[in-house]
Amino acid sequence: MWPPKWLTQVPQIELDNGHGDTVIDFAEAFGIITKDSIAGKAGTPLILRDWQKELISHVFAGDDNGYRNRISLIGQPRKNGKSALGSLFGVYSLILGARGAEVYSVAAEKEQARIVFADAKRMIEASPELSAITKLYRDAIELPHAGSVYRVLSAEAYSKEGLNPSATIFDELHAQPTRELFDVMSLAMGARGRQSTLIAITTAGVKTDTTGQDSIAYSLYQYGQKVARGEVEDSSFFMAWWEADQEADHKDPKAWLQANPGFGDICSAEDFESAVRRTPEAEFRTKRCNQWVSSQISWLPTGTWDSCVGETSVGEKDYIMGLDGSFSGDATVVTYTTIEDIPQTGIVGAWEKDSSIHDDTWRVDVLEVEETIRQFVKANPNVKEIACDPYRWTRTMQVLMDEGYPIVEYPSTNARRMVPACSKFYDAVVDQKMIHDGNPLLARHLSNAVVKIDNLGPRIVKENRASQRRIDAAVAAVISFDRATASRIEDEPMVPQFFV
Repeated sequence: MWPPKWLTQVPQIELDNGHGDTVIDFAEAFGIITKDSIAGKAGTPLILRDWQKELISHVFAGDDNGYRNRISLIGQPRKNGKSALGSLFGVYSLILGARGAEVYSVAAEKEQARIVFADAKRMIEASPELSAITKLYRDAIELPHAGSVYRVLSAEAYSKEGLNPSATIFDELHAQPTRELFDVMSLAMGARGRQSTLIAITTAGVKTDTTGQDSIAYSLYQYGQKVARGEVEDSSFFMAWWEADQEADHKDPKAWLQANPGFGDICSAEDFESAVRRTPEAEFRTKRCNQWVSSQISWLPTGTWDSCVGETSVGEKDYIMGLDGSFSGDATVVTYTTIEDIPQTGIVGAWEKDSSIHDDTWRVDVLEVEETIRQFVKANPNVKEIACDPYRWTRTMQVLMDEGYPIVEYPSTNARRMVPACSKFYDAVVDQKMIHDGNPLLARHLSNAVVKIDNLGPRIVKENRASQRRIDAAVAAVISFDRATASRIEDEPMVPQFFV
């Protein structure tokens, strides 16, 4: 399992003279498994694998004067024990680091930062020796006799200026919204010289951050490649990055083994076999193969939508309707999904500009859209909700609500809502737990949808804003399917709802 795909070279003398053996001894004396997994039961001793020992030796290379690596970047897919290593590094740096140590667990959000920190607290609580010399607080651990402290920080916290870190453990660096916090922490180490280090442990993620620039994780990954290839000489930077070959079939277990040093040991082979069936390719390549992939990858696997074609029927069923629309440029589509064990999904109406006709005066017939909704509800009185994306359609929503229709606002730009909704729709298609009638417009819009992956997860988007490949029917279908398969289905009579 060693070496990883990308590994910057560390001289043997610095491996021999570094702190690696001390960290390994510390881990074997105090490390514990903090949650039940195939690696063992929570609370049992942590047993380091050979590849983990090699990694520790490289990260903590140096000599009596301090650390060799000012910055270390460790890239591994999910479920390879990254958080456990991060907590181990943090506790070691607090207990056996320099007097007056300042150790920080850092992440994009404070709750994420607390994952590593919470594991560190459990490690201390499980050891009478460590508990006796430390004081535990919600977001801090003190080592009073040395004047040292271990704290939680996040990108959403207020200013970090004035810190003097001796060790910084960045968890999931890929999720940082900008590079600001990384720069603050790395520059703050200057006063301690070689007595300080920054260790970033992450999976791959998005290539760009919220500013539109290369994300800090992707920038460091590219820099690490240059160091590993010998294009740049930088003895203060270390990277160990596991990933599958870019041309590898993401469904091939050989790719899983190549990317995951804990495959079949720390992480379950059966879990991969299940996950690959229900995870969009881009997301699987990112989180399980640790590859930086383009987000412009078709959403549904080839053939899976066609496999869900079946005989649909309307009648005395409960329905959810979905509306996603535009005014002039894109399409406006109204869909339905039935509320039943195997939901049926289809199109109620669609209004789409002919892209071959250059007519800047074309507009969606809003009144026709409203009347189409009325007629469907009249024919199918068991419509429980009409879920609408409100962008440019608030007038229609208000009109229908005033007439007593069960309007529910469902903004498709809300990523926290669309990510799980897209995941649910995707699973149903892949597992053939839905039926549709083969409507070609819906099929086309679904095939046009590409995957966008950001800090919140994968969701469908247009190829780009200028693209003529419309996805409105796909969005409307996701909306109606999400609401129809919600865990709470109201049995009460229709009640108008707005802006919920």
